[in-house]
Amino acid sequence: MPDSIEMLLVLAADSEVTAACRLFDAKAPADAQSGAAFRVSSSVWVLQTGIGKANAAARVAQTLATTKVQRVINIGVAGSLPGSGLDLGQAILASRSVFADEGIDTPGGFLDCKAMGFPIYQDDDGAGISPDQELLAKLQSLGLSEVVVATVSTCSGRDALAMRVRRRTGAAAEGMEGAAAMLACHHAGVPAAEIRIISNTTGDRESQTWDIGLAMTRLGELSFQLSDIDFN
Repeated sequence: MPDSIEMLLVLAADSEVTAACRLFDAKAPADAQSGAAFRVSSSVWVLQTGIGKANAAARVAQTLATTKVQRVINIGVAGSLPGSGLDLGQAILASRSVFADEGIDTPGGFLDCKAMGFPIYQDDDGAGISPDQELLAKLQSLGLSEVVVATVSTCSGRDALAMRVRRRTGAAAEGMEGAAAMLACHHAGVPAAEIRIISNTTGDRESQTWDIGLAMTRLGELSFQLSDIDFN
């Protein structure tokens, strides 16, 4: 590992890592799934975490504890929630990354951890983790729609669940790692942001529409575009 990494792209799945590497003309090493970050350009490194919040938080925290990282961008695919108006293949920038299902589900409604008296982190206001504002300003040059993104453990394969996530969080899309990766960066004091590309709709599984190929193509393009931004 280097003494310092200018930008760390954090991705979950093999297919996302492959897509991110494509335009860099790079290939993930055999040990990528072990959580070892690898270089794809002079300024960009890639970290594969595996799917889900636990993997994302653990791998990002481990990397930040052993390497100086200037900025982290969690990038991957997501499902659009009902009424979001997002299109398949559309890239979005998280204005907030929200833990959608940490809490208690009661007959009277869902209570998040803060409402239960157990905030997830210091300064937890229940509204989610905001990206670093200086980093956000730089990423706005990409012209992406800025929306709330929910981070879930259980993806919405039923209409009722998709609507509940939408109403409860105000999110337009859901993924499985964003808020956890952002929280690890928050604890470490490292600037971070979340970018997602819509690969599918949510709701009743048999009625969902998907275009993984389009989403992966866009993910690869965006990953490469990130290397052209002047963050200084």
